[in-house]
Amino acid sequence: MVAPLTVAHVVPTLRPGGPEIGLVDLAEVASGAGIRMLVVALATTSDTTHVGALRRLGVPVVELGLAPWDPRGAVRVARALRERQAQVVHTHLAAADVVGAAAAVRARLPVVSTLHRIENEPADRVDRLRRTARIVARQRFTARTIAISQVQREWYRGLGVPARDVVLVPNGVADPGPVDAGERERLRAALGVGEGDALAVAAAPMRRDGGHELLLHAVELVPDGTPLVVALAGDGPLRPYLESRVAATEALRGRVVFVPRHHDLVALLAAADLALHTSASGAQPTALLRATAAGLPIVATRVGGVPEIVSSTSGALVPLAPGPIADAITALATSPERRARLGEAARRRFLADFEAVGWAGRLRAVYDGVVA
Repeated sequence: MVAPLTVAHVVPTLRPGGPEIGLVDLAEVASGAGIRMLVVALATTSDTTHVGALRRLGVPVVELGLAPWDPRGAVRVARALRERQAQVVHTHLAAADVVGAAAAVRARLPVVSTLHRIENEPADRVDRLRRTARIVARQRFTARTIAISQVQREWYRGLGVPARDVVLVPNGVADPGPVDAGERERLRAALGVGEGDALAVAAAPMRRDGGHELLLHAVELVPDGTPLVVALAGDGPLRPYLESRVAATEALRGRVVFVPRHHDLVALLAAADLALHTSASGAQPTALLRATAAGLPIVATRVGGVPEIVSSTSGALVPLAPGPIADAITALATSPERRARLGEAARRRFLADFEAVGWAGRLRAVYDGVVA
């Protein structure tokens, strides 16, 4: 039994619509790896879904109510670190990188950083200055930078982060456990999935880089009569537009449904037959990890770190074009046998590489290294 190590996870916010960082998944298994978690959020959220889940799992949560780049952030975070006797600081996402690193210096603690994304978008002068600040913070104050995919590791190296300071640790998610057959059928009926229909779920956040417009274009190309229902889950600024887009298009109205906001994604995936992901980028999309955990075959665009999750044995990797996406969806929707075969391979991949227990153990090894 390893001695417990108190790790403070510093995040910009814990709102459900924010970037998925999997702290609830980690909290479910952390004790087995000897990790005692503390979560410090720079901002306060009005939606306490994640906050409540963490606290029910025994994780202390501190929300500081700060605005982005508030100069008081480092002092306030450092105080929380001292009060909770943190031994390691693990920052997540851009704002927390800078503030968390400065707070850790004040508290004389080692820092581990995970950005969870690749930032290659065009930037104005202010954005460039902020990126430079984050790079300097990572180079000067971070003991280890975690890359969640091979693609992200190469991107870090391109920023000048020394290779010796970057360690590859893919994220993990909790095992959803056995499927409740009754709940599965009730949910499928509520979504209008008929007998013999294939339910395809897309769970990327509904924002500009989510790929939903491309997906809807592809669904329009799926031949009439294909036994398919597409469920769009999640939320985001583009949801009203997507809802109006579907409502105005006859080819989509009878095939695309919107899942209520904040619906349990694990239950939804348990009711699904395949998963869809058509984003134009992504270091390691958590929605795909959850799809592999549910044993679902996946149709996904060949971008970023996606090929490190999905392969020809567990799904279909397609270019960013509606035609090939439509073809791949149609092929899976009409072949239950192929779906079963690919889904079994996806589930095996999850257990080998993305299950949360193994993820927690790998993180503990990183923490031990920086403490030593």
